[in-house]
Amino acid sequence: MGISRISTCLLFLTTIFVFLSCQTNSATLNETTSNNTKGDKTFKMEAWADNWFAAYLDETLIVEDSVPITTERSFNAESVTFKGSYPLHLNFVLKDFKENDTGLEYIGSDRQQMGDGGFIMQLTDVSDGKVVAVSDENFICMVIHEAPLDKSCEKESSPVAGTKPCEFKSFPEPDGWKTKEFDDSNWKQASVFTADQVTPKDGYNAIEWDSKAKLIWGDDLETSNTILCRLTVDGK
Repeated sequence: MGISRISTCLLFLTTIFVFLSCQTNSATLNETTSNNTKGDKTFKMEAWADNWFAAYLDETLIVEDSVPITTERSFNAESVTFKGSYPLHLNFVLKDFKENDTGLEYIGSDRQQMGDGGFIMQLTDVSDGKVVAVSDENFICMVIHEAPLDKSCEKESSPVAGTKPCEFKSFPEPDGWKTKEFDDSNWKQASVFTADQVTPKDGYNAIEWDSKAKLIWGDDLETSNTILCRLTVDGK
């Protein structure tokens, strides 16, 4: 009887552990359908960001990260199904959390630091199950918030944005940047980073990534805080 009871207890605890593990994994992948877009094809976009992103088809919002950027450790993945027609003009806003224009987080604590970012995306044409676009150096991007310009700011006991060494660069979103006619010739290719550099977590492993999908960001994982990116998918 003693062994039987122990076995029963172990089986119960194992069941609870598996259940909680599944709950945790599912909680980091948010699956939705967008009713904002129109077109003759159905697409599935899967994306993960550190910390936050929004994706648009032209100027129409497809999906916005469901976890607020102000949430500590706001790492999760999004999977959204939407309608569209080739060529697709996709636009992305990528943000890493910062408390203010110093670009730092956990200010005043022993964890004060520059946060680091990262983004990965893949797009599947649902009609044939083929991945038709991924995040890579073909993304054309512009960093509109960069801070701190001097990384020694991270060690300041009382960092003040705009005061050395905590100076920053900030620009508004350019007018009409989401339109297909926008001139992005002065924008740069996205920088590609490895998983070891970005250390993706929570939600990243909930998606089976295409081998061509890369983690991207601005020039610097730590100081590029807000990034705008554009991608045209011609469907060929």
